[in-house]
Amino acid sequence: MPSCSGYANAITNDVNLILNRLYDNELTKRKYTNIVSSFVFAGTIVGMILFGWLSDKIGRKFGMMSASWIVIFFSLLSAASSGAHHSLGGLVAMLSVCRFFLGIGVGAEYPCGSVSASERSEEKDIARRSQHRWVVLATNSMITTGFVASSFTPLVLLWIFGEHHLRAVWRMSLGLGAVPAFCVWLWRVGMKEPRRYQTDSMKYTKIPYSLVIRRYWKSLAAVSFVWCLFDFVVYPFNIYSSTVINNITGNSDSLVVIFGWNVIINLFSVPGTVGGAFVIDYLGPKYTMLLGLVLQAILGFIMAGLYKQLTKHIAAFAVLYGIFQSLSGFGPGNCTIVLAAKTSSTAVRGQYYGVAAATGKLGAFIGTWAFPAIIDRFGGPSTDRGNTGPFWIASALQALSAVVTYFYIQPINTDGMVEEDASFREYLEQNGYDTSRMGLGSELSTYEGDSVEETAEKEEIAETVEKEKVA
Repeated sequence: MPSCSGYANAITNDVNLILNRLYDNELTKRKYTNIVSSFVFAGTIVGMILFGWLSDKIGRKFGMMSASWIVIFFSLLSAASSGAHHSLGGLVAMLSVCRFFLGIGVGAEYPCGSVSASERSEEKDIARRSQHRWVVLATNSMITTGFVASSFTPLVLLWIFGEHHLRAVWRMSLGLGAVPAFCVWLWRVGMKEPRRYQTDSMKYTKIPYSLVIRRYWKSLAAVSFVWCLFDFVVYPFNIYSSTVINNITGNSDSLVVIFGWNVIINLFSVPGTVGGAFVIDYLGPKYTMLLGLVLQAILGFIMAGLYKQLTKHIAAFAVLYGIFQSLSGFGPGNCTIVLAAKTSSTAVRGQYYGVAAATGKLGAFIGTWAFPAIIDRFGGPSTDRGNTGPFWIASALQALSAVVTYFYIQPINTDGMVEEDASFREYLEQNGYDTSRMGLGSELSTYEGDSVEETAEKEEIAETVEKEKVA
């Protein structure tokens, strides 16, 4: 599902480009593109916070199934968007509302799907030395793949329909987001709740938020801060893709050429996130993120200092820019997800993760508005100083993130969630909280229709609950 969410989120950029072409750049002149993008960010933040709570109190599966249907419905509704008398303002208004609600579905996937993936990574059929790897491959790598698909799909549709039928291209680009979401929904129908949720959730008991905040506020603040700085940099930094494309293509206005190069630009992040997935279990999330942040900061300072010389040889600039983007996926892109998912107890993991992810998206929202202002402040996009300003700032922020990571983020061990759940139970009991109602309780009782395997699994889970209570 993260790939579906990545597609549904990123396709807006290409649709805005097509609509600008259809309406003689009116979207840019009236800042409509910023409005549509802002609504998506707002919806995503709402989804992360709301479904973080629902994920803990109702269930991971409920959240994931709901997220799928929201993405399906509003992808189709976005494709059908239209204004009164075909007005541009009405079209943008309906598209903005649809993208807001679709953003809720995209945001819901983070504290439901990503959290579920992290909890399943410590089940008995996953090797201890590959626990973090599978979380990364199921989350950030899939999101990045969705970004690539969001560039490739309009390109294919453009080959099919041509540049004289752009309305068909943008509507189908939005509508096709429903297809993979529906396929994922079908796959999820038979899913069960992760074992950690079955044994340690607070679905049927009151969450002691005062105790939770006292225990987790420092780690949550550190993860949220790093995620916020990362998204503040990575989302608006796509502005440099236009520099690469314009120089390589000689300022071509062909949508086929532009979309083709957009695919290549988005592919830059894939090697980073996939490669990082095979490093994270050896260095751990903390030190993998540190490595990615430090290397990215160094490379950013180099690109800022040599910007004038590099842009004279655009191939060199494109290669370094690609490596810069790959390091985002290798370090903070992969590791913020794992750290947010594995540094709290199961009982509040959805809410903890939702707050951290929402803070990151808030940073992305601020960055998309701040970076153009920064460029203008440094002299504008037509000057070397204007174009290097964001590199200096981004690299400095990555260095700051590395400092915060080193001093305030704790390493994560294999089977760390199991240990944290046991430690959290002990902490609650020491503070007078009754932990006997934690877990799904009666939902785990066997019934006549259970298979032998299901009965054995439920008995094993019940036994695990009792052991953790005794411990």
